[in-house]
Amino acid sequence: MAEKESLSVGNGHQTAAQSGRASPSAGAHSVLQDGLSFTLLDSSTDRVVQPFPRSPKLQRKIANAAQPTQEQLSRRMQELQVESSKTEAHIQSLKKRKADLSRSTEVMKQQVREHFESMRRLLSQDEQAVLDSLELDLRRTRTRMDQVLKDWKHHQDQVAKSISSTQKTLSKSPSAAEEDGKKLKGFPGVLSAFLFVSHLKGQSESVSPKKPDACEQEIRLNEERFERLLKTLSSISKDLRVQLQRKTLLLDACPVVIDRQTCHSQIAVTSEGRGMSFSGAARSAPEHPLQFDRVCCALGCSPITAAQRYWEVDVRCCAAWAVGVAYGSLERKGREKGAKLGRNRNSWCVELRNGHLSAWHNDRHVACQGVGQTPLGKVGVWVNYDKGQLVFYDADTMVALQRFSAAVTPVFDRAHHQFTEPLYPAVRFLRPPENQVWPNHLELCHPNTP
Repeated sequence: MAEKESLSVGNGHQTAAQSGRASPSAGAHSVLQDGLSFTLLDSSTDRVVQPFPRSPKLQRKIANAAQPTQEQLSRRMQELQVESSKTEAHIQSLKKRKADLSRSTEVMKQQVREHFESMRRLLSQDEQAVLDSLELDLRRTRTRMDQVLKDWKHHQDQVAKSISSTQKTLSKSPSAAEEDGKKLKGFPGVLSAFLFVSHLKGQSESVSPKKPDACEQEIRLNEERFERLLKTLSSISKDLRVQLQRKTLLLDACPVVIDRQTCHSQIAVTSEGRGMSFSGAARSAPEHPLQFDRVCCALGCSPITAAQRYWEVDVRCCAAWAVGVAYGSLERKGREKGAKLGRNRNSWCVELRNGHLSAWHNDRHVACQGVGQTPLGKVGVWVNYDKGQLVFYDADTMVALQRFSAAVTPVFDRAHHQFTEPLYPAVRFLRPPENQVWPNHLELCHPNTP
């Protein structure tokens, strides 16, 4: 009975075709054929059999791979033409910007030339004024000297005339002397001698000894004024050199503001965020995770991650300090070396302690170069982040106090090949000797401040 049922099912399509009536099995089979393209396995046919229905995703892929319509091609062509127009306009814009760059550079070059030409013109005018002043001093001195020379020449002429007259008197012939003697013969001996001496004296009575006047020694160039002038010019020249060098660094100047969240509780920050004072009383604010809790230190707000940066710190009102840069990973808690500027690999600094200026990194230090007798007024900090360079300057003289770079140095070894983290400006108040009061103020100078 089961075999008959299976045979009837297997041959149902033939029976249905012959009788013209659709049996239930035949109806199901037609649905599979029409809706899902399903065919029975038939070993007697060579047609490829699709055993499973195609997925919607595959159907969409096939549909997309089909030949596009004319409307689609037209729409695509319009899109490409629009894109081509946009690309051409952008290229023209870039070319215009390129040309503008050249023109802008030439304009800036011309402005720079005009500024330097103006400075050269002022220098030339001032040079001529100084030379004219020296020439005027020379003329006045020579005029006075000429007058003195004229007086001495007049005296010399009188002496010469007197000599000539005396020589004539001495060279008179004996007969003339006898005649003179006869003229005086009637006078007593003493009187005759007096008259003879008076006769000789009368020939030279217009000549008197002349001594150099004391004012003659004062006739000279004003050398003291000239020395003062040279000192002034030397000072101006030195200051000009400093300002020209500082000008280059000020091109990379950036405003630095202290991050209050990092400040030790005894550091008070001004409203602008550039001035810091050490206070004996701690703030009542709750402690922040980024705050230094034991070291009197503070970091700047803005990190340095590329290019070049320059800033200055006024240290004149502080007796002991440290100025430098640090990674953000610098430790904030505790009093160990990991939280102190220059005592670890995460920070670099110069510091003034007990009147001695030194540079620190990785707990090694050297005495700073070019330190004069006068106390340091401003510390300049220049960072070239991309090249891994760091230089500390005496901002008043632009003398380099210490350079850190990838070069091998005898003290710091290879300081670093490059900076590996963002850098932050850093300052620290140091404890002075017992006989001095605590330092009280540091100021981050505003860029372009002379």
